Amino acid sequence: MAKKLKALAEGSAENDLAKTVRESAQSIWLAGLGAFSKAQAGGNKVFDTLVKQGRTLESRTRKLATSKVTEVTSNVGKAATRATQTWDKLEQVFEDRVARALQRLGVPTNKDIQALSKRVEQLTESVQKLSSRPPAPKQAAAKRSAAKPQPRKRATKR
Repeated sequence: MAKKLKALAEGSAENDLAKTVRESAQSIWLAGLGAFSKAQAGGNKVFDTLVKQGRTLESRTRKLATSKVTEVTSNVGKAATRATQTWDKLEQVFEDRVARALQRLGVPTNKDIQALSKRVEQLTESVQKLSSRPPAPKQAAAKRSAAKPQPRKRATKR
């Protein structure tokens, strides 16, 4: 086409040049209409292909996201378990240290007090058997221990 324009410009009149330009413009216009028609006809096919590719991509993305969520959830569960174990260890260390400190100070433990209470009960039973009188009810013993002791009289100097 460029050769035609060049040939016309060199040897022919302006009328032939204008005619060639019009024919060229008409050809370009018809080519554009043909391309539009082809695109329109193939448009549905292209659209369907894009939808299919979109579904495939969405499926892969969902699988990947689900696997990542599962992985993160698992990691969080493991971290929570480790944190709980660490707190349990820390609590045990604290309890052990407090128990050692109380022992150094001579403070009896709950276990020591229970053992002493049991021993007192055994001795009380033994004393009552030896004195051959019936055992006193436990409530009376508790009342006596709760009663205030009477003040002692002071000895006067002579």
